Amino acid sequence: MGTLTRPKDQSRVMQLPRLLLALFFAWVATKLAAHGAAGFTTDRWQPLVEAAMLAFLLLIGFAGLGISFDRQLKPVSEQGLPLRAGWRREAGLGLAFGWSLAVAAVLPLVFIGGIVIRLHTAAADWVALGGEAVYFALATLAEEILFRGYAFQKMVRLAGGFNAALVFAALYAIAEARLRGANLVSASVSYLFALLLAAAYLRSRALWVSWGINFGWKASRALLFGLTIAGVNQHSPVVVGDPVGPFRLTGGGFGLEASWTALLLLLVALPILFRLTRDLDFEYNAPVIEPGGMPVELGGAIQKQHDAAMGSTATPPPLVQIAPAQKNQDGQPPGS
Repeated sequence: MGTLTRPKDQSRVMQLPRLLLALFFAWVATKLAAHGAAGFTTDRWQPLVEAAMLAFLLLIGFAGLGISFDRQLKPVSEQGLPLRAGWRREAGLGLAFGWSLAVAAVLPLVFIGGIVIRLHTAAADWVALGGEAVYFALATLAEEILFRGYAFQKMVRLAGGFNAALVFAALYAIAEARLRGANLVSASVSYLFALLLAAAYLRSRALWVSWGINFGWKASRALLFGLTIAGVNQHSPVVVGDPVGPFRLTGGGFGLEASWTALLLLLVALPILFRLTRDLDFEYNAPVIEPGGMPVELGGAIQKQHDAAMGSTATPPPLVQIAPAQKNQDGQPPGS
């Protein structure tokens, strides 16, 4: 008879040192990427190069940890980037969700305050806009690997998904709170946003949905509306937006991450995400049926029990086949 169980985890005792080692490597990787980008390129492209270096270092480093300590055969897939059936649809779902969050956060500015838009349409500006799009793709990928990759997965095995989400959301909020212009509201928004992304990973066991949400939420506001992102207002060379309205709607110089609008919006977004990822949760988190006991041929066992109860072990008589009657030349049976 089969039993319903989840895949067997490794010993919890071994997860803590691997978690600490992963966090230490992540800290080293961020320092290496920052110093490497500063000496490798100009200020204009430094954020892009730094994001690319950080994503590469985290991906390779965590893959090495997975191979060395966890005997992972596909370490990149194990980090949450499996090229499984439907991964593009998952990324598209996350991108649409993140874009919807950005639009929902901007709409109150349009109706209550306003956004002063300035356009720059020179060819060089469009080239720079493409570079900024690549930057956001790489920067959000690095964030996903850092906060929901190998280290996060070790924490999940150590303390469970819920506790891991709380702890890593706090780490993300602390990192964001160190940015210039951050405040208590922005830290709270960062915490809720990290919880949202952690839920996306746990529901799908991959980074495609969370990466799409992260990219859609940040790149849409920066590139489509020209708004400030985490205190930086120079991301879009084509569209430059200056929001007008009360601080609780605009977030001031830090951007919408410091607004009450974003805080309330993320509270509403969490149950909506659970609804949208219901099929993914069922597909990748359903209990695994593992066989138990010894294989038994039920038909033979029932027959043996019946024979033992009836006290009969005689072999049943052979079947007798009756041939059809032959017809004479007139088409009638013989004797007619």
